[in-house]
Amino acid sequence: MSTDRELARKRRTATEAAALVRASDTMAIGLGPCQPPSFLHALGERDDFEALRVFGALLTGLYKVFTRRGVTLLSGFYGPVERGLRNAGYDVRFVPADFRRFGRYARQLAPRVMATLVAPPDAQGRCSLALHAGATVDELHRAGRDPQRILVAEVNPKLPRTLGLPPEHDHALTLDEIDVIVESEADPFYLPDHPPTEIERAIAEHVKRFIPDGATLQTGIGGIPGEIVELLAEGPGGDYGVHSEMFTNGLMRLHQAGKVTNRKGVYDGFSACTFSAGTRELYDWLDGREEVRFLPVDRINDPSIIARNRRMISINGALSVDLTGQVAADVVNARQYSGIGGHEDFVSGASFAEGGRSLVCLPSVARIRSGAEEPLLVSRIVAGFPPGTPITTPRHQVDVVVTEWGPAELAGKTAEDRAAALAEIAHPDFRDGLRAEAAKSR
Repeated sequence: MSTDRELARKRRTATEAAALVRASDTMAIGLGPCQPPSFLHALGERDDFEALRVFGALLTGLYKVFTRRGVTLLSGFYGPVERGLRNAGYDVRFVPADFRRFGRYARQLAPRVMATLVAPPDAQGRCSLALHAGATVDELHRAGRDPQRILVAEVNPKLPRTLGLPPEHDHALTLDEIDVIVESEADPFYLPDHPPTEIERAIAEHVKRFIPDGATLQTGIGGIPGEIVELLAEGPGGDYGVHSEMFTNGLMRLHQAGKVTNRKGVYDGFSACTFSAGTRELYDWLDGREEVRFLPVDRINDPSIIARNRRMISINGALSVDLTGQVAADVVNARQYSGIGGHEDFVSGASFAEGGRSLVCLPSVARIRSGAEEPLLVSRIVAGFPPGTPITTPRHQVDVVVTEWGPAELAGKTAEDRAAALAEIAHPDFRDGLRAEAAKSR
C-alpha cells in the first residue's frame, strides 16, 4: 500500500481522534517537545471525563483537558504549566523519578492510548520522532503492535526529520504501527535564547577553566549553560564532543563554529542526545543532519555510558546546596518546582569518566520580591536543609559547585573542608554566618 493511501486511511481530525479516548482511560504523552498540541486541545473540548489518567512531563502548553473534572495529570517533571495548574487547584501529581525511569513507569501504567508528535513520513512510510526519543519510544512501539491499544501520531511538517542509530535505535514510527494520524501545522514548541545576566556570565567564566580541549559536554537549559557554550564557540579551544540529554541552540552554534569533532570514545562521530528544544533556526539545522543522533534516554542518561566518554564535563543547575554538598534541584519550600531529570545520572557518570568533572552551577542568592519593597536576598548556599527536604543529588556524588563568586571543589575533601569551601562562594552578606556554621563541623 502506498504511503499516500495509508495516510488517507488513518487520517482523522483532532476532534475525531480525541473521541477515541474513553471517559475512563489511561494515556501517555512523553516529555515537552513531543506533545501533540492539536490532539490535546481537542481533548480539552470534552467535559465527559470520569477517570482519565495521563502520564507526561514538562507541559509545553496550557491544555484545557488538564482543567477538566475527572482528569489527573501524573507528571515526572514540572514546568511553569504544571506549577500553575497545581496552584489553581487542578489534579496534578508529581511522580518522583529520574528521566531514565519514565519508561519503566510508562510500561507499568501500560496506557491504552499513546500520543506523540512526528515529522511527515518519508518514501518508506517512516515518521521521524523529530525532537524527542526520551523514555516513551519503546512504549510507542509496544502500543503500535497491540491491537487493544491506540497509537496517535500528530504529523507536523514544521518538525525536523532527525536521525537515530539504526538498526537498534531507528528513531521513527512506521505507518503500519500508527493507528490514527492527525495532521497539523501548529507551531512546535520554541525555546528562544535569552541574553545572560551578569551573574550568569560570571559563573560561565569560572566554569570555562574546567573545560579542556577535547572535552565531551553535557549542557542543559538556561542562561548559564548557554553562555558557557557561547564562550567555547568563540574561544580558541576545540575538538569537543557532545553527549547531552538535551540538544540546544548553543550546541548548534558550537557545531557551526567548527569546534565539535566527537572523538569522544562512545557514539563517536556524532553528537548524541535524547531530546531537543530551541529556535526555528535550530530545528531547520537539525533536519536530516547526520552529525546529531537521537537515542532513548536509557542510553543517553546511563551513568556507565556517560563515564565512557573522553573528559566528560557535565554542567547542571541547582536551586540550593547545603554545607555538606547536598543538592536540592527540584523542590522549593517543600513544593515541587521542577523534576529530577538527568541531574544525578550526569553528575555521577562524569565523575567516573577519565578526566571527567561535574559542575553544579547556581547564583549565590535568590531575590524574592514582595510588593514595592527592595527584593529580599536569600542565600542559596545554606547551612542545612529543613527536615524532610528531598535531595536531588547526594553529597558524595558532587564534584564542583560554582557560583558567581567562584568554584568550590568538593570531591576528595573532608566534610570540614567542603563546608569551608562552600561558605567562601556564598554571597558576602551571608558568608560570615556560613563560615561560623562550617567551623562547627570541625
